[in-house]
Amino acid sequence: MKPAAREMLASGARTLGLELTQQQLAQLDLLAEELKKWNKKINLTAITDDEGIATKHLVDSLTLLKVVRGPGRLLDLGSGGGFPCIPVKVVEPTLAMVSVDAVVKKISFQKNAARVLGLANFETLHARGELLAEQYPASFDWIVSRAFSDLPTFVSMALPLLKPEGRIVAMKGPGGKQEADEAKVKLESLGVELVGLQEFQLPGTSDQRSLLIYRISKN
Repeated sequence: MKPAAREMLASGARTLGLELTQQQLAQLDLLAEELKKWNKKINLTAITDDEGIATKHLVDSLTLLKVVRGPGRLLDLGSGGGFPCIPVKVVEPTLAMVSVDAVVKKISFQKNAARVLGLANFETLHARGELLAEQYPASFDWIVSRAFSDLPTFVSMALPLLKPEGRIVAMKGPGGKQEADEAKVKLESLGVELVGLQEFQLPGTSDQRSLLIYRISKN
């Protein structure tokens, strides 16, 4: 990435309370370069400029670390080009990751990126999320998605995979609270409750973001 974009990444992370090391910055820079290179051959993202990648992919992914911390096991459902899972893995390497997407070309990119970046305990799966319950029953401390689907669909898919004390985190845009309110009755019927809602501005932009945190209901 251009120096200005690298600075936007470092500054955005700092705003989130993350002081990236030179190695982490280099890895995220390499991820951005791989994304641009692959995107010329296969359509991974509509965001192709350095500044956009720095803020709307990398920093946006790192906002997950406002609520998620390792050690533990994290599942990214519908991970696309590897966001948020790859940037989060770079900055929080104690999280063991499983990244799932139904589009094979996106998983191929993630496999390559994980190899190039030297990521350990990072598993990629070309699969549909609703078919994972038999392989990964009650297996994850964290299950996350970034603009993957509506809340009831995501939570229904995540529940069989979640450890009893685990958390489900939906990364949403400005309508997150409204979506949570509209889905409240449905989600309560599934046996989950909202235990956290964070609304904030994506660093380096005027875009609004929401993090919705759910757990299995205690009552």
